[in-house]
Amino acid sequence: MRRPPLLLVCVSIALALFTGAPAVAQVEPAQATLGAPGARPRIGVVLSGGGARGLAHIGVLRVLEEMKVPIDLIVGTSMGAVVGGAYASGRSVDELEALVKSANWNAILADRPARDRLSIRRREDDERLPSRIEFGFNLERGAMLPGGAAGNGQLEATLSSLLPATRTDDPLRKLPMPFRAVATDLLSGAMLDQADTPLFEALRASMAVPGVFAPLRVNGRPRVDGGLVRNLPIDLARQLGADIIIAVNVGTPLLEDREITSAVMVANQMLQILTEQNVQRSLRELRPQDIIIDPDLPGMGFMDFQRADEAMATGRRAALAAVQRLAALAAPADAARLQARRLGSPEETPGALPLGELKFSGTHRVNAEALRAELAMAPGTPIGRVELARAAERLDGMGDFDRIETDVDDRDGQRNVEFKLTEADWAPSRIRLGLELYSNFSDASTYSLVAMHVANWLNRWGAELRSVARIGSTRGLNTEFYQPLGAGSRWFASAKLGYEAGANDVFYQGQRALRLSSSLTSAQLELGHRVAGLGDLRFGVGQLRASDEIVLPVIPGRGPQSQSYAQRYLELHTDSLDSLAFPSRGQWTTARIEWLRPRGEARVINASLLGLAAFRLGDWAGQLYGEVAHAERGQTRSLGGYLRLSGTADGSLLGENMALARIVMARRIGEMPVGLGGAVRVGFSLETGAVGSGAGLKLSNFPREGWKQAASGFLSVDTRFGPFFLAVGATRGGDTAAYLLLGPTW
Repeated sequence: MRRPPLLLVCVSIALALFTGAPAVAQVEPAQATLGAPGARPRIGVVLSGGGARGLAHIGVLRVLEEMKVPIDLIVGTSMGAVVGGAYASGRSVDELEALVKSANWNAILADRPARDRLSIRRREDDERLPSRIEFGFNLERGAMLPGGAAGNGQLEATLSSLLPATRTDDPLRKLPMPFRAVATDLLSGAMLDQADTPLFEALRASMAVPGVFAPLRVNGRPRVDGGLVRNLPIDLARQLGADIIIAVNVGTPLLEDREITSAVMVANQMLQILTEQNVQRSLRELRPQDIIIDPDLPGMGFMDFQRADEAMATGRRAALAAVQRLAALAAPADAARLQARRLGSPEETPGALPLGELKFSGTHRVNAEALRAELAMAPGTPIGRVELARAAERLDGMGDFDRIETDVDDRDGQRNVEFKLTEADWAPSRIRLGLELYSNFSDASTYSLVAMHVANWLNRWGAELRSVARIGSTRGLNTEFYQPLGAGSRWFASAKLGYEAGANDVFYQGQRALRLSSSLTSAQLELGHRVAGLGDLRFGVGQLRASDEIVLPVIPGRGPQSQSYAQRYLELHTDSLDSLAFPSRGQWTTARIEWLRPRGEARVINASLLGLAAFRLGDWAGQLYGEVAHAERGQTRSLGGYLRLSGTADGSLLGENMALARIVMARRIGEMPVGLGGAVRVGFSLETGAVGSGAGLKLSNFPREGWKQAASGFLSVDTRFGPFFLAVGATRGGDTAAYLLLGPTW
């Protein structure tokens, strides 16, 4: 896997650099305190950018420590800046290794927080449309895309964990070891050494790979990855006073001819060429006494973080290959003195303190009082690092912010907390586009183009309008106005309007009997209560109008038939799944009972209970699913089709009562490139289900006979449009079918 595609704007910047844009910002002269007094030459370590390959720097630093080579200063770019900055600010090599091994790189590189950390409303968005093709839109600015393919929240949380808490706000020039992190000014193309930038911001800017992570604005100007101008900043280390340089070059190699398959890859290769050219210029600046270390990482791409152990081990081997030259630089006394100054006294983790003042800054559209109620952090509540991290995660899960900074001020025995928020320009009005496909390669093929629009914070209490439109085999428009009954209140009211239409086959005794065109128009009012981060409970009243017409066979004189219903219902819905594509953690349930009164007829009752529990067994992820339903008016949900007795004809088993159970297991075998999707899996399902008849909502009426068993095997890919499946299924004693599916599976 190679460096991911970069944004087109960065191509323009790179071209500007290539053709003579400003390259180097002002840097300060060497400081007299860089090294020990005396004749020993000052040693500077230069760490290049290279994404996951840059984890090799940790192995190099370990060898330098073991050989007692004193390090007077460090200069780094991108991942080299992250490793070098954490080290210069006081992290030990052991701590760096442990943090890298424990990091959830899939979450860090995701385009948003883990799904189970999203707010309830944002999880509901996924259920309506699982696609991740999303952008902001308003009439003044048109379409607005997020700044990167990966989100900011997890990246910044990981950076915070890498750095000592007492050093994150220190400017680079005030760290215990002289250190610089190279970034690129996105507007001018100038190289920035960031000497006066706080450590956290400097590292965040230096590794803002264009197209992957959003640029960081500092003093109103966007900064991105320093590799665009100086991926191996040897000249900067020299200006800071280094007499001997140990340069570690882990840059990503150029793509081969067979890998350049699109215009995007051509642009990517062009940027790689420009980056490699600035590296070659830097290498020509090396002197005979300098040392270059080139870890050999064949086939390891820019985003191959799952190979972290291999990268660190390779860095160690590469440094040991230069053992003779490094041994000549050993100075145990000086190395010990510099280490003591760098590490200082052990960092004391601040304990929990009672909450004093809680503030929110940077909010314009979002109501800070609603955020205060959402976090439920009452004055006097003990607040430690865990509680602060959870609060930041909840804010991030709302989807309204580009950045969340936490400022803690401990005084007078209390902890005062300020969340500095940067609202996302594209968040107030979002459009999500999706595509749903289904085929059993026989007589059931459907498609739908789906668009969802969400407009939020329409008033100070957080009102939201969500609309979903669908065209294709099924057509429809559903909209909901959602109004919390107070700023941050868990009580809410909802008004819904809906229209759905489509055609489906009706079966009799397993045989296709006719084709029916049907539509449903609905209007509903709801009162609800959110259930502590899990879901919500709703009571609703409404009016329904259902129409149907037999299309095939043609029946002369029979036109559309329609019926109106008065409706009341109670519904409990919970959702804590980590993924809709293939969950491995959490649960999902929907329990609903509905009272319908057809015009001029007696009241009837429909009820259903659906539940899923996800789990993990070693390398396998699994899900247990169960469903029971009863319908006194018409038929309940049918069986037949993929994962609903795979192999059986779609929708061919129906009745007033239905039960279904299945277990699905899958193993991850690969990963899609960042920005294009997620995991690639292979797996299987075991299914059993039955339908029956019987009036009344009684346990005795649910199917006891006629149970069928089925199984399937599948290949699945978590794409940006949602989960994609290729599967083969069979029902015991019945038929076999192949399936292609893009979209929801349950």
